[in-house]
Amino acid sequence: MKIGLIGLPKSGKTTLFNLLTGSTVPTSRYETGRGELHTGIARVPDPRVDRLSALFQPKKTTYASFEVVDLAGIAKGERAGLETKEFRNADALLHVVRAFTDPALGALDPRRDIDDLETELILADLEVVERRLARLEASIKKRRTDAEVREQEILKKLQAALEAATPLRALELSADEARVVRGFTFLSQKPILHCVNLDEKAVGEGERVVERFGLGGLTSRPHTRVGWASAVIEAEVARLAGDEQQAFLADLGLTEPALRRLLSDCYALLGLISFFTVGDDEVRAWAIPLGTRAQDAAGTVHSDMARGFIRAEVTGYDELVAAQGSFAEVRARGQLRLEGKDYVVGDGEICHIRFNVAK
Repeated sequence: MKIGLIGLPKSGKTTLFNLLTGSTVPTSRYETGRGELHTGIARVPDPRVDRLSALFQPKKTTYASFEVVDLAGIAKGERAGLETKEFRNADALLHVVRAFTDPALGALDPRRDIDDLETELILADLEVVERRLARLEASIKKRRTDAEVREQEILKKLQAALEAATPLRALELSADEARVVRGFTFLSQKPILHCVNLDEKAVGEGERVVERFGLGGLTSRPHTRVGWASAVIEAEVARLAGDEQQAFLADLGLTEPALRRLLSDCYALLGLISFFTVGDDEVRAWAIPLGTRAQDAAGTVHSDMARGFIRAEVTGYDELVAAQGSFAEVRARGQLRLEGKDYVVGDGEICHIRFNVAK
């Protein structure tokens, strides 16, 4: 899974990218409109993984993760960078919104900046739709086909929404319509998390960002979330560890680094859950879409497991922890189940896949 990091220039986007991925990209590197990008991997914090790792003491502990693509700042009216292929292939967008004072940037207005960014996404998609419709019209005049006529109908529906300043994520498309337009990778169709980047003095009011900046209407939009962080504070938190970090957070009135919540929000925005595999070699969280069948979940571990799937041994996280990591005890309690290929894997379940691939 891939998250596209986007924002207006000087919003703190690249600082947040560095914190999410552990990178060291210079924050002054980018100019607007160049389409430059950097990529990194963000690990999704999960206290369940920590607990399982403490129980099994594996050689390796692996958290669920996703790729983060950091695009150059998109100034109003400058959309060239949005055509970058790696960015368009993102599964969701993380929009960093300035909510800190900077005399060089003028008065802060998160709602205005969100509307400006959404407008650029909508206009970028409208340009794609109009180009394709022009080609379809010429092609249909030469040789009319049912497939092209159907595509034209669907694109005109999208065009009408975009011209009305409606992001495509707000449209309800049938399975057939979604299939036809999937290859266009429309930006305004992607789920989006607006992350309000607060001034360090305002972190204590982080939970009030929606009402403070008049963002209430956003929270009811389809596939849209509003979160917050302070990149300056998160950079300070990242330099500390253990009790020192907890004391610093307590002074700020926070229970955990905001980045942990932000990563979890991104995970939820993508519609993902985690299942776990455990053992002496590795404890690992695997990211799968909600509603995934056991055979397909096995395929995320290895394609051979899906191809030769027999059964999945499944137990819950709470049950395994209560048994102190003993599968024998879980089995004795009748809490270890054998499930078939069509079983829908639940969040937090521990799965051991039985499979056999004939030579």
